[in-house]
Amino acid sequence: MQKQRRPSKKSLRSLDYLNVFLADVRDGVGPYLSIYLKASENWNPVQIGMAMSVSTIATVIAQTPAGALVDRLRQKRMLIVLAAVFVSIGCIAIGLFPNLPVVIGSQIMIGIAAAIFPPAITAITLGLVGHERLDRRVGRNETFNHAGNLLAAVLAGLAGYFIARKAIFFLVAAMAVGSIISVRMIREREIDHELARGDGEEGEEEDKDKEKHQQRYEGILQLLSDRKILFFTVAVVLFHFANAAMLPLVGQELAQGKGASDTVYMSACIIVAQLVMIPVSNLAGRFANTARKPIFLLGFAVLPIRGVLYTLSDNPYFLVSVQILDGIAGGIFGVLSVLMVADLTKGTGRFNVTQGMLNTAIGVGAGLSNVLAGFVVKSAGYNVGFLILAAIAVVALGVFWFCVPETKTGVNRKASHQTASRSH
Repeated sequence: MQKQRRPSKKSLRSLDYLNVFLADVRDGVGPYLSIYLKASENWNPVQIGMAMSVSTIATVIAQTPAGALVDRLRQKRMLIVLAAVFVSIGCIAIGLFPNLPVVIGSQIMIGIAAAIFPPAITAITLGLVGHERLDRRVGRNETFNHAGNLLAAVLAGLAGYFIARKAIFFLVAAMAVGSIISVRMIREREIDHELARGDGEEGEEEDKDKEKHQQRYEGILQLLSDRKILFFTVAVVLFHFANAAMLPLVGQELAQGKGASDTVYMSACIIVAQLVMIPVSNLAGRFANTARKPIFLLGFAVLPIRGVLYTLSDNPYFLVSVQILDGIAGGIFGVLSVLMVADLTKGTGRFNVTQGMLNTAIGVGAGLSNVLAGFVVKSAGYNVGFLILAAIAVVALGVFWFCVPETKTGVNRKASHQTASRSH
């Protein structure tokens, strides 16, 4: 009989606030940095490219070590505090001293911090609510995260327009302070740190069984030898390989002959997707309690459809409306990827390092997506680029459909029971 965890309302409410504040803090100043450096500081494209890329590179490199660190340390709240301090210092430094060495150093700090936030938040969530309530709680986390993204986008636009472009950096720093206050309000004693790293089954297993799980999955190589984890990783990386370049290509199409309105249309694309992600994340968390795979299949299935639709028209209103599908896929992915990793690593003590490895692979796949799309579009045009990305999305769908099993334990048991009953 599983023991259901009952964290206090204060801790759960503080986790809501944490997801709102960290929505913008996770990625630092993001796209606003390139606008600021070009318009206010007259940086050349090479310098801007360097400043934008070092943060991404730092995040990719730090993700697996960050996941391992979250698994090993009990001070998960302090890790979030330190990461938020890194982001705050980095943003303030960029706003006050926008020269190349300071910006590069600050972007590296922000990139490392961005690798810490996702596994630390997920670990705290699992340690608070346990596996049985993780589905709805992750859905709630993602809902508040997308709501925070919308709030941050509105505040950043207002600050940049009415105050100054550099005010955006201080806004992100202020949100980082808000995240520090929120995470400190989560009660430490309510977090089960063994459970938070995927070790144990909430009272189901004896200590000897735990030791067997820990020995079996003692190293990272043993995790990769698990075919279910391997195929899940391949499917997710292919998904991001297909997805990452789609919105940038849409932005390039919108910029052709649209004048200053291209930024308005791009903002509309982002806002439409985020608005859709809010209810989809919530619903995905609720329905995932029944089964994981059918819901995730929907997220995989809409991606090739989206790629094909982009080839039908370059009308900006049509392109923006297609972003509804991006919101559906993104909302499902943010919830189901965490839940399926939690299922696949349950009892191993390697939940967060597996997340880190997966995110590293995703980062590499997303980077290669933009490179491939750039070459294809240059030589064959935008429609061919979208169709190739759609074809990769079909391969991702096939790998997930045929090679990745249902990970919800109760569903597997029920299916096995039904099969056995039919055979008799």
